[in-house]
Amino acid sequence: MQDGQSEETDPEQRFAARIHQLADRATADCAAFEVPESVPDDERAMTYLQDGAGPAISLYVEARTGGMMVHFPPDEYHALEGAMNDWLELYAACYGVDITAEYTVREAAELLVDTHNIRDVAQILTGVPDRTA
Repeated sequence: MQDGQSEETDPEQRFAARIHQLADRATADCAAFEVPESVPDDERAMTYLQDGAGPAISLYVEARTGGMMVHFPPDEYHALEGAMNDWLELYAACYGVDITAEYTVREAAELLVDTHNIRDVAQILTGVPDRTA
């Protein structure tokens, strides 16, 4: 931390706190998840994107744009990426598809910047729902 910079204004600390909040929510969402009675459950899938994966990816974009280039220590980076992947797995499960999400948050962020649409990001990464059907 630089001289005169409190923990509250240190970007790394601010982002770390937000990352841990997201990771805790992803863990809670996974623990509470029950397979939908009927699939697809598009509304529920979108909730996991809008309230989970989207904010996780947006946090990364925010930290890496505007000249900030905030450094993520490995623990925070993996927590952020893990949370995003957890939500993408829940998203796919809402369509009756079981995936093991191992996407990078950078890859997702680049797609979000290109598409401006979290649903498109999730569909491109996971292939769910299948657009060829």
